[in-house]
Amino acid sequence: MSLETRVETEGDDRVLPFQIEASALRGRVVRMGPLLDEVLRHHAYPKPVAERLAEMLALAALLSGALKFEGVFTLQIKGDGPVKLMVADVTSAGHMRGYAQFDAAAVAALGTGPAPSVPRLFGAGYLALTVDQGAHTERYQGIVELTGATLAECVHGYFRQSEQLEAAVMVAARAPAGGGNRGWRAGALMLQRLPTEGTELVRDDADEAWRHALILMSSCSPAELTSADLPAEDLLFRLFHEDGVRVFRDHALEARCRCSRERVERVLEALPQQDLEEMKVEGEVVVTCEFCSRVYRFGDSEIAALAKS
Repeated sequence: MSLETRVETEGDDRVLPFQIEASALRGRVVRMGPLLDEVLRHHAYPKPVAERLAEMLALAALLSGALKFEGVFTLQIKGDGPVKLMVADVTSAGHMRGYAQFDAAAVAALGTGPAPSVPRLFGAGYLALTVDQGAHTERYQGIVELTGATLAECVHGYFRQSEQLEAAVMVAARAPAGGGNRGWRAGALMLQRLPTEGTELVRDDADEAWRHALILMSSCSPAELTSADLPAEDLLFRLFHEDGVRVFRDHALEARCRCSRERVERVLEALPQQDLEEMKVEGEVVVTCEFCSRVYRFGDSEIAALAKS
């Protein structure tokens, strides 16, 4: 069978939902390019850190696509290794940002060989998925121990422990060939299986369809997943055309930080006057956004006004 439905746009920085027609299995594929360049250009991350952050951004977009929410979905890793914290989040409008906190000397000590495993890069820690829909709704958060050699394996561990569903995930990132912060690529692919009801024969057929889909999915290489020359639709056709695959309307993604001077002012207003005075450097309080590196400066008169408000 051929791909039954095409979206109007093809390219990068989007989530493309799909369904395998023969088995009704659902999935999503994520492709990222310019979005990664925009996020990573604000930071001088070492290659191992930048690669994992690119994967985290792709996974955040991939996993958030399984949810219906109005707010912010956050994927976070916290550990005691060279990388202490890594965060990627996406809003329901598709706006993404991410950053990492790391020990530069410890990351450099890992060497320049193959990409370090999750335990070597993050040490012991946890993986957290959070959905925040605003002040008047209850925030959902799932936390599991960080287990697995790759980020995909860590996500599989989360599904095994925290969710009543079966899912398979692949993710890959590729640094620019000549170095620098232009030309980053990332891709992610997910298959999701819903609980099967019916007779034992029906369940056996569903089990076989799931195993067959996983075999097809496993034939996808990191090069294909991150390719700028292989559209997501063509990748899905290559993998699943024998069973029929239908794609649905895609969701655009965009690098956009949510920081603003007004947000920073609200944070400073909540601090005691003594803390504000101790934060001053040469008569200014300087706040730098960890996500986009934008700098906000507040002089003496502005700090005095904030303290009185």
